[in-house]
Amino acid sequence: MTSSSVVDKPPVRRVAIFGGTHGNELSGVFLVKHWQENGAEIQRTGMEVKPFLTNPRAVKKCTRYIDCDLNRVFDPDNLGRTVVEDIPYEVRRAQEINHIFGPKGSDDAYDLIFDLHNTTSNMGGTLILENSRDDFTIQMFHYIKNALAPERCPVLLIEHPSLKYATTRSVAKHPVGVEVGPQPQGVVRADTLDKMRKIVKHGLDFVQLFNEGKEFPPCTIEVFKIMEKVDYPRNKNDEVIAIIHPKLQDQDWQPLNNGDPLFLTLDGEVITYKGDCTVYPTFINEAAYYEKKQAFVKTVKMTLTAKHIRSSVLDQNTS
Repeated sequence: MTSSSVVDKPPVRRVAIFGGTHGNELSGVFLVKHWQENGAEIQRTGMEVKPFLTNPRAVKKCTRYIDCDLNRVFDPDNLGRTVVEDIPYEVRRAQEINHIFGPKGSDDAYDLIFDLHNTTSNMGGTLILENSRDDFTIQMFHYIKNALAPERCPVLLIEHPSLKYATTRSVAKHPVGVEVGPQPQGVVRADTLDKMRKIVKHGLDFVQLFNEGKEFPPCTIEVFKIMEKVDYPRNKNDEVIAIIHPKLQDQDWQPLNNGDPLFLTLDGEVITYKGDCTVYPTFINEAAYYEKKQAFVKTVKMTLTAKHIRSSVLDQNTS
């Protein structure tokens, strides 16, 4: 590998860790509150790491949100809305977060945000990638996956031409979603919290190594690219009439082939998958997605490659 093929990237100096984007996903809430009181374990030489509770009113009520989903309103229309009295709480909060950690898309935005989430689905410790061309984040995910091996750490790529998420973390230059489950809403489990804590630790370790001048040669990672959201079968009154089939329940990231069972009606009818290619479902039977009319998302496996990277400015503070 010749030096001419190395891509210089600016050092990562400002990092935030978001918890409580959804107020009933408690691993991130507990971790952020702990780190606000005692942040020694998340501090790294040469960079500022800020733990931040994103939706404090929802956290206080232990509910997903107050007026609307905070994790879907970081789009130009909402971020640019005039603040009037009846503006949804989460839209006003999004503007505040954008002011502190953004502005989104600008040079002044935070370099990196870890946004901590829980799912009721059996997804394990999942990393969520927003941009398939983000060499820095792909390299970080490669590092985290290797550090956690042999434990699985799937990567969900949510880049899609029509499914726009407008996530809270998208304020940063490098947004990182951390999705750990299964864990019920309003509950904190020690094993789930520990898994999330380790992911954040390894991510911060990577950033420190990068800032100190370590080069990361080209790498590849397997990702699951989101293709389509699948709703539950419904009747003419728009009511759910079939539930996730027992053979699909808890099978996140496992292959789904033509003819495999998807849903089961209460009369015992099995509704099967009809598709000409293997897909990998995830967010299966997620509690928060009933209101979004989503039983699971279909993904396909693909491989992403990241270029050889190094920091363009060596950290002068390292010993």
